[in-house]
Amino acid sequence: QVQLVESGGGLVQAGGSLRLSCKASGRAASSYSMGWFRQAPGKEREFVAAISWTGFSTYYEDSVKGRFTISRDTAKNTVYLEMSSLKPEDTAVYFCAAALPSRVGSSDGHDYDFWGRGTQVTISS
Repeated sequence: QVQLVESGGGLVQAGGSLRLSCKASGRAASSYSMGWFRQAPGKEREFVAAISWTGFSTYYEDSVKGRFTISRDTAKNTVYLEMSSLKPEDTAVYFCAAALPSRVGSSDGHDYDFWGRGTQVTISS
């Protein structure tokens, strides 16, 4: 089992920045590939970004490329999502998720085995 806890969400104005954190704990937590997803009200959950267990490979959804950066600190078992140039359409609950290394970079939520409860991000115009 892997437990994931997100933090760092909040309310910011458009153009601002936020950094989300996802603390992982449990057996072999650091060996999983990690991803961030988001779900806006009335919309389906969508992929945002993913990172390999080594941290060397990263993947992004097109609309966040150049604005969001995913990273991980293996020693702290924590994955980060740095978000800048935020837009109102980035408003959503953001979830982190863990997947087996063989599924690295997957944008399909079904490939992820463990999920956090989410953190709310609200961008005002």
